[in-house]
Amino acid sequence: MPATEATNRGIVDPEDQHRSSMYALLSSLLYSPPTINLLEKVGSLSGGENKIGEAIKTLTVLTQKLDIKTIEREYHNLFIGVGRGELLPYASFYMTGFLNEKPLANLRDDMKRIGISRSLETSDPEDHIASLCEMMSGIITNQFYTSLSLRQQSDFFATHLGPWAKHFFDDLIAAEYSVFYAPVGALGKAFIEIETEAFKF
Repeated sequence: MPATEATNRGIVDPEDQHRSSMYALLSSLLYSPPTINLLEKVGSLSGGENKIGEAIKTLTVLTQKLDIKTIEREYHNLFIGVGRGELLPYASFYMTGFLNEKPLANLRDDMKRIGISRSLETSDPEDHIASLCEMMSGIITNQFYTSLSLRQQSDFFATHLGPWAKHFFDDLIAAEYSVFYAPVGALGKAFIEIETEAFKF
């Protein structure tokens, strides 16, 4: 996961804080198998009468029905596997069909410009969906050297998430091993659709 090199916090609009929190939740759910603490947090959430709300309601039910070992196995089958998991959650793969391609190089250039450093704790390329969600969370709340305007946020989203994230979440919903992660996919898809519309100026 990326780590901030500096903090540049200011007053954050409540709507932006909500957006940041949603990206952070998706990042936590997709970065690694969930911890007990994360599952308890998810289990305490409440959803409204919309696609995001329905996905959250389903997740809260599944946190009660599924034990953590079952969810860990599901994560392993989806993203790790023997050799590789069912899904490859990387921008380069979805945008070019190969890992470690131009989308990753472009992302690294933008990370350097904004002030985001790669964490030494992960071996995953930076264009992993969880890392990109974490970056968006931090960008929205001004966690990096360079504060981005809404237009610049839009450009980052359009370059690094917009072209492929919805397709990934569709695949996560439909994946053979998805049970707990199907509503994670539904949550991500609904949120990405809202962000895509919101960034249309």
